[in-house]
Amino acid sequence: MPKMDILDMKGNVVGDVELSERVFGIEPNEPVVHEVVVAQLANKRQGTKGSKTRSEVRGGGRKPWRQKGTGRARAGTSRSPLWIGGGVVFAPKSRDYSKKVNKKVRNLAMRSVFSAKYADKELRVVDAINMDAPKTKDMVELLSAIDAKQALIVTPDKIETVYRSAHNIPKVTASTVSELNVYDMLKYDILVLTKDALDKIEEVYA
Repeated sequence: MPKMDILDMKGNVVGDVELSERVFGIEPNEPVVHEVVVAQLANKRQGTKGSKTRSEVRGGGRKPWRQKGTGRARAGTSRSPLWIGGGVVFAPKSRDYSKKVNKKVRNLAMRSVFSAKYADKELRVVDAINMDAPKTKDMVELLSAIDAKQALIVTPDKIETVYRSAHNIPKVTASTVSELNVYDMLKYDILVLTKDALDKIEEVYA
C-alpha cells in the first residue's frame, strides 16, 4: 500500500499516512486522462460568434437596377456578399462545443492523475495550513520548505487566508476538493494536499 510522509509548515516530517491503493496506486490510464482534458477545455469554449448570411442581412429586397441595357453587371440584390453592407459567405455561427464525459470515466481520470503524481514524487501531504492572516511571504516560505515551487494547494473547504496568500504567487493556486479537476492537476508540477483534503479525496474517489 502506498505511503506518504506528513509534513508540517516548516517541512519537517511529523508522521506518515497510508494512501488508498485504489486512488494512488493504480496504473494511470493516459487515453482516459486525455479524453477528460479535451472535454474540459472544450467545455470552456463559449462558441458565441456569428455573422449574417445574405438571407439574414436587412434590406436588399428591391433589384438595384434593371437586368439589361445599363452596361453594368447583373444584380438581384444589394445585399450580395460582393457588395458593401452585404451578407457574409459561409458566415460563422454560434455552436455548442461541450463534450459529455461519463462519471466513471472522469473518476478513473482523476485516480490516474493522483497515482501518477504519487509515482512521480509530485505529491506532498501537509498536516495543516494554519495562517492567522493572508500573507504571501508565509506561503512562499511554506512552499519552499516542502519543495513545491509550482503547486496546486488543495484544502477540504475554501480557506480565505490560504487562497489570498497563494493568489499573488506565479504558478501557484489554491483549490478545494470539490473544485479539483484533471486539467489543473496536470498544469501544476506539485500537488499539495492537507491531511483533511486527503481524507476527503479518498472518501470521494476510493
